[in-house]
Amino acid sequence: MWERIEPHLPTRGRGHGAGRGGLWSDHRLAVEGILWRFRTGSPWRDLPTEYAAWQTIYWRLNTWAKDGTFNTILAELRAEAHAEGDLGWVVSIDSSNARAHKHAAGAAKSNPRPPRMTHCSLPRTQGARSNYKDLPVEPADHGLGRSRGGWTTKIHLVVDAFGRPLSIRLTPGQAGDNPQLLPLLDDIAVPVWDGAAPTHRSRPDAVVADKAYSHPSTRNALRQRGITAVIPERSDQIAHRKAKGSKGGRPPAFDAEAYRGRNVVERCFNKMKEWRGIATRYDKLAVTYLGGVVLAAIFRCWLR
Repeated sequence: MWERIEPHLPTRGRGHGAGRGGLWSDHRLAVEGILWRFRTGSPWRDLPTEYAAWQTIYWRLNTWAKDGTFNTILAELRAEAHAEGDLGWVVSIDSSNARAHKHAAGAAKSNPRPPRMTHCSLPRTQGARSNYKDLPVEPADHGLGRSRGGWTTKIHLVVDAFGRPLSIRLTPGQAGDNPQLLPLLDDIAVPVWDGAAPTHRSRPDAVVADKAYSHPSTRNALRQRGITAVIPERSDQIAHRKAKGSKGGRPPAFDAEAYRGRNVVERCFNKMKEWRGIATRYDKLAVTYLGGVVLAAIFRCWLR
């Protein structure tokens, strides 16, 4: 397991950056410390000292979440599975709310003054930088919002036919599911080598989703991309179509047998939320919480 992620972490030796500072301490202890924190949901100050100082472990999490290191590992796992012919391109999509603890509140929403330079805000000068280009950006609302469940963050997830996450997004808890479908598909971007230069595939064979994604614009967009939509109609859409009679058109095609496979995304959420720090959000910053969600996807669903 460790051998599969170690090559994608920053190089520990000198001479790979601008020359500032010394060696990174042991990456494995740092990763295990981050995993311990998300598994238990404990405050950072309760981190066992056998890993390292809690400030060091948090700094690694914050840095690697922002520079795309965790996303690079997930992208490499996707690419390896596709190269081996082991990636199921009938994907399922869904979302799940995570209740936000009171410790998740209080992050600054704006800072009109120039930021004070600290060791946490300095650019990385040790090790090779991540190759991931679509870097996470901290949203103004920190991905927190009010929903029926209270103060929540919503996790949007696309998994392959084997229940392994392909792309992940965060929104405030009250945000709708349907607007995130196409951005989630665009985020998949699995490299495909066709000749000398690789291209990227973001088009699955079919998308399996529940009624929250049943919208004409979504069906049209999937049809234009050549993707089969396995999405049931909502009851109001059925009634509206029937009320028009012959002018209502034909009902959209629906493969009930393929829809039975949608449970893979639900099982994936169940595995990830076995970690207390994922089931309940304790992080003030959306980017650090997203880093934990990506790690849960890697260790609970990909590397088991």
